[in-house]
Amino acid sequence: MHTAFAVSLSTPFLNPQKLLYGNSIPRFNPTLKLTSFRQLQTSCSLGFSCQKTSFLSSSCQCFKSQISSSIICSNYGCHSLRVRAASVPESTSENETSDFVRITQLGAMFGIWYLLNIYFNIFNKQVLKVYPFPATVTAFQFGCGTVMIIIMWALNLYHRPKLTRSQLAAILPLAVMHTMGNLLTNVSIGKVAVSFTHTIKAMEPFFTVLFASLFLGERPYFWALSSLVPIVGGVALASFTEASFNWIGFCSAMASNVTNQSRNVLSKKLMVNKEGSLDNINLFSIITIISFILLAPTAIFLDGIKFTPAYLQSAANQGLNVRALCLRSLLTGFCLHSYQQVSYMILQMVNPVTHAVGNSVKRVVVIVSSVIFFQTPLSPINSLGTALALAGVFLYSRAKQIIKPMPKAS
Repeated sequence: MHTAFAVSLSTPFLNPQKLLYGNSIPRFNPTLKLTSFRQLQTSCSLGFSCQKTSFLSSSCQCFKSQISSSIICSNYGCHSLRVRAASVPESTSENETSDFVRITQLGAMFGIWYLLNIYFNIFNKQVLKVYPFPATVTAFQFGCGTVMIIIMWALNLYHRPKLTRSQLAAILPLAVMHTMGNLLTNVSIGKVAVSFTHTIKAMEPFFTVLFASLFLGERPYFWALSSLVPIVGGVALASFTEASFNWIGFCSAMASNVTNQSRNVLSKKLMVNKEGSLDNINLFSIITIISFILLAPTAIFLDGIKFTPAYLQSAANQGLNVRALCLRSLLTGFCLHSYQQVSYMILQMVNPVTHAVGNSVKRVVVIVSSVIFFQTPLSPINSLGTALALAGVFLYSRAKQIIKPMPKAS
């Protein structure tokens, strides 16, 4: 850091000069303490040399040290001079490098998030098509995530948290919504096409705005709200012309929007509200374990015991052998836990609205990949509705980048 010194007159020259001794007490900056003060003619203490050049100017140069406070010097031609140290900013290259690294890291995390989503949706649809028990499938996926978490903690790959009762009470509602959101999504994917499920789930920014206003106290601007209109209109148009439309699939996908976005907003609130709150990895780990504990008995109650050899063979008769079924089920569990873990890591780095917009961009990637892989037929009006919804998401993201949400009035 470079330091420059500015010299300015502290009092008018026309005032009579006062003595430096006796009853006259020199005034100094409170941050600088001197035990003695000599009458100065051509030099000042602390390495400053003062020379009289004219009635209206003088100079003071630093020879020995740098000063971060003001010094009053007295000379023949002036009553006093005030010397100030000014800091010259260094190059911002370090900050730019740090921002570049952060943006690169965030971009890589978004890419991994999208790739894992593609594999999860393809494998998940293949499993649910021949094994139509979404509660059992979802419980198995949570079980895979629980095993991954236990291995992570057992090998000290990540520190195990110490939960308090207050933290557990705050996490429990998140786990319930997380369980319902994943279960409802699997119900929808099992009933309708993957592309249609994710077209419905493109309405997530709408619910994000709603719950951010309710739980975080954010009031969005008019343009941000206006950009949600094409999203709702596009989803409605795509729903009316969807060949695989099913009311169970439609309603479960819409309900998953409510549960997932309320979970995301409340998770953000939990991470920033308390000083001793859990970090993103442990928070999601605890939620996954609780979700497995909640859903495992519920799945048996809803579906019964459906993982017997007879049911697995029944799935094999529909075109997917037992080995392929088990392998794809394991891969869906791995991809689900991994992409949701990355999602929570991104959520702590950005605000909930940005996370929802990135989630909507993910819908585009998943919709296109699923249409290509499963060769899903799309009518022109259906394609128009999907495009309109995704265009609304883009407009919404632009509105949120330009204008930040207003804080709620106290």
